[in-house]
Amino acid sequence: MKSNWSKYVFLVIVIIIVIFAIFKIKIDEKQHQYTENNTANAERKKVTEIKLGITSLDTMNPILSKNKNIQDVSKLIYDPLVTLTSDYKAEPCLAKEWAKQGTSYLIKLKENVKWSDGMKFTADDVKFTIDRLKDSDSIYSANVQDVVGLDIIDDYTVKINLSKEVPFFEYNLTFPILSKDYYEAQDFVNTEKNVSPVGTGKYKISQVTQSYILLEKNNYYWDKEKELTLEKITLNIYSSIGELYNSFKTGNIDLIATDNDNLQEYIGTIGYSLKEIKGREYTFLALNTQNYFLAKQEVRKAIAYSIDKQNIISSIYNNKYYTSSFPLDYGNWLCEESDASSGYNVEQAKQLLTDNGWSYKNGFWQKLENYRTQKISLNLLVKESDSSKVAVAENIKNQLENQGIRINIVKANDEKYNTDLKNKNYDIVLCSTYISPSPNLDTYFGENNLANYTNEEVINIRSEVINTTDENVIKEKYKRLIEIYKTDMPYISLYFNKYTVAYSSELAGEMTPNWFYQFYGIEGWYK
Repeated sequence: MKSNWSKYVFLVIVIIIVIFAIFKIKIDEKQHQYTENNTANAERKKVTEIKLGITSLDTMNPILSKNKNIQDVSKLIYDPLVTLTSDYKAEPCLAKEWAKQGTSYLIKLKENVKWSDGMKFTADDVKFTIDRLKDSDSIYSANVQDVVGLDIIDDYTVKINLSKEVPFFEYNLTFPILSKDYYEAQDFVNTEKNVSPVGTGKYKISQVTQSYILLEKNNYYWDKEKELTLEKITLNIYSSIGELYNSFKTGNIDLIATDNDNLQEYIGTIGYSLKEIKGREYTFLALNTQNYFLAKQEVRKAIAYSIDKQNIISSIYNNKYYTSSFPLDYGNWLCEESDASSGYNVEQAKQLLTDNGWSYKNGFWQKLENYRTQKISLNLLVKESDSSKVAVAENIKNQLENQGIRINIVKANDEKYNTDLKNKNYDIVLCSTYISPSPNLDTYFGENNLANYTNEEVINIRSEVINTTDENVIKEKYKRLIEIYKTDMPYISLYFNKYTVAYSSELAGEMTPNWFYQFYGIEGWYK
């Protein structure tokens, strides 16, 4: 009896073990299936193709195109010798390294680079490109205007000879390099829209139609450390910017970049994300330091403290611009200071003038010098055809006169404005310029600068930074340069325009655009 009972117990235990094992297997299978399904779903959701837009396509030749869309997109297809980081620092691209030798640059090229057709990239391609830039009407021609010759040392070494010393010339080497073999086999100035040239960049042109251009990842791409997760880019072609905006609004393209400060009027406010940064257009006042009043540091600084830049931006530009305190404070690696304050401080202005013997009487700052009462009164030159700048000048006039500094606005036609600018025929001039990729500040501190400004220490700093490639030394010297600028105040930085990158909310990956390049990290983008 006991024996039978033991058998039953044993059988029950075996059955329980078997049931548990089967149950465990089923759970594992379901878990495995669940994991596989999730992985499959994730892969299905991770779309490795995006769509961009270009308008008014002229030519796919990147150094002949006048189309900014093409210039931007061409950076995906072609590489330069030197590129810029997201904080505008020069870094090697097709160039491995470079050394300055007086008025020459010795450049070593990377040796593992191939064109998208499998041909080797060599020094011949660099010489060919620079020769074409010298001969062509290209937006990049100015980059090589001081090049008087290029010597090929070997297949991967070139020596670029300049007509004069050019500060930070390596920043000029950001133009796209073309394939000598490819373009010698083509009509170089061919503007046909169906041309599919080769490049060394991350992506290559694989198909061209009347309505779109298809880019696919370049299997010969030289930087093996960058995995090209994004496999395809479709460039939809539009006849107008309005069509492009509508296409973005309806979700047919994934990203647009523009300095149009009214962008949201065209694309609305929902369904996308924004990156807004300081753009290239920089506006400032140059103070003629040879003027009787402006030769005095306290007057220049008092004017700077009396101008509320935020008031200008809000009243004239509807808060669509950024205030500035230095020509490089748009995110440049040599200017770390953020412009949290516009420097507006009327009490400080009053104190400066009072401490230097000025008195405020009858609504004006004045001073007795050489037996004459001198009231601060200055002319402000502005271009008459630029209505927004005229409005800015009027705003500045009102602000300064409220603080006792008389301003007379001189509205000049374009020809007179340019002549007066050249001859320094002004007390104060309202200027705008487009920032160069180079951190060279000769416009503000070099010979014949707009403020007629001289400072022995600044001259020495300029000489030192020209003759070194040590980044730590350059950064230290620029820090001191900024300090001198804010002490002497030969210029008053006002504002930068806004550069906007709008992109689909479905687009994922690292987005760190600047006005030089909107596609940092694009190889890792997906939807």
